[in-house]
Amino acid sequence: MNIHTYYVYIMTNHRNGVLYTGVTNDLHRRVIEHKTGKGSSFTAKYRITKLVYYECGGDVYAAIDREKHIKGGSRQKKIDLINEMNPEWKDLFDDL
Repeated sequence: MNIHTYYVYIMTNHRNGVLYTGVTNDLHRRVIEHKTGKGSSFTAKYRITKLVYYECGGDVYAAIDREKHIKGGSRQKKIDLINEMNPEWKDLFDDL
């Protein structure tokens, strides 16, 4: 049986002005894609390269639902999530 881990994550740009929420089964690979401009046209356009929040779980459907829940929330709710886990808004990529 294959056991996978799924990640819901939030990334931002160097000014912390734009927030991007995504879901993946390989956070390390996905963040590298964003950092090199290959993540999506949105993240490339706004130079979103800093991982500031993530959570993980073993159920892909729960991860997708969580991503939708975060995306549907206000900017302030996203900021609150980030502040709870990462109050300095440092790039968490090096800690992966």
